[in-house]
Amino acid sequence: MEYFSLCIGGWSHEDPSCLVEQFCPEYNEWRAAARMVNNRGKVAVGTLGGKIYTVGGEDNIRCCSSVERYNPDTDSWSTDVAPLSSPRSGVCLVAMDGYLYAIGGHDGIAAVNTVERYDPKMNTWSKQAAMLTRRTRAVAAVLEGHLYVIGGNDGEMALKSVERYNPVDGTWSICAHMLSPRENAGCAVYLGHIYVAGGKDELNLDLCGTERFDPETMRWTPVKRMRSKRDNVSLVVFNGALMAVGGSDGVTNLKTIEAYCHDTNTWRHFGSMKSKHPGGRVAVLC
Repeated sequence: MEYFSLCIGGWSHEDPSCLVEQFCPEYNEWRAAARMVNNRGKVAVGTLGGKIYTVGGEDNIRCCSSVERYNPDTDSWSTDVAPLSSPRSGVCLVAMDGYLYAIGGHDGIAAVNTVERYDPKMNTWSKQAAMLTRRTRAVAAVLEGHLYVIGGNDGEMALKSVERYNPVDGTWSICAHMLSPRENAGCAVYLGHIYVAGGKDELNLDLCGTERFDPETMRWTPVKRMRSKRDNVSLVVFNGALMAVGGSDGVTNLKTIEAYCHDTNTWRHFGSMKSKHPGGRVAVLC
C-alpha cells in the first residue's frame, strides 16, 4: 500500500504564502504541491474518499466558512464543496462512516459547540447533536466506532476534558480527562490507542508531553515526552510509524519531524520538511 502525506498551510500575517508540501516516499523527500485557492490559517484538515479537505480557518480579518478539496491525482484544489453553515476557525475535522465531521471552533466572537456532518455524495453539511462543551482548537479521533473530542479551549482556558459521540443514537457522553489540559495538540490513533501530543497548556506554555488513551481501561497514561516542545503539531501515522510533524516550540516554527517507537517508548529525529508551516497541518492518504 502506497502512502503519501501533505503538509497544508499555514497562513500567517508575516507569511501569507500558504505553502503545501507533499512527501514522496519513492524519493524520500518533500516536494512542493499545488497551493490552496484561499490563504488562511487555523484551518482544519481531514481526509475522506482519497481526497483531502480543508475547512474553515481565518485570514487575520475574518473567519471563513469555505471548504476546499484536494485531488492527489491531478495535484489540484477545487472550491465546489458546500461551505459550513457558519464561519469558524479552530475547527477539528475527522472522518467517520463515510462522512466528515466538523466539530467546534471559534466564530470570531466565542468558542462554539456546533457539530456538522458532510455527506460527499450529496455535497451537503447537516447539523448534528451539539457537544456538551464549547471547544475551539480541540482534536478528534475515531476509535472502535466512537468519535472522541479531546481538549481544546472553551474561550477562557485550555481544557483537559474529553467527550465521546455515539453515532448510533447521536448522543455525547463525558470520558476520563487527559492528564494535562491542552489545545492545538496533535492527535492520532495508533496501535489501538489514541495518542495526544504537544499543544499549549492552561498557562499558555508549549508542551512536549504526550499521553495515550486506552479504550479497554478508559484511562489516560503518560508516554515518553517528545524531544521538542510542539504547539500546533501534527501527529500522524505514516507507513506504520507514529510521527510528530512541525509545530512551534515557542521560539520558532519547526520543520523537524520525530518518530515514536512503541517498543522502546522513545522518540527519534526523522528528518525535516523543506519549509516552515506556521499553524499548518498534515494529512496522510493511502
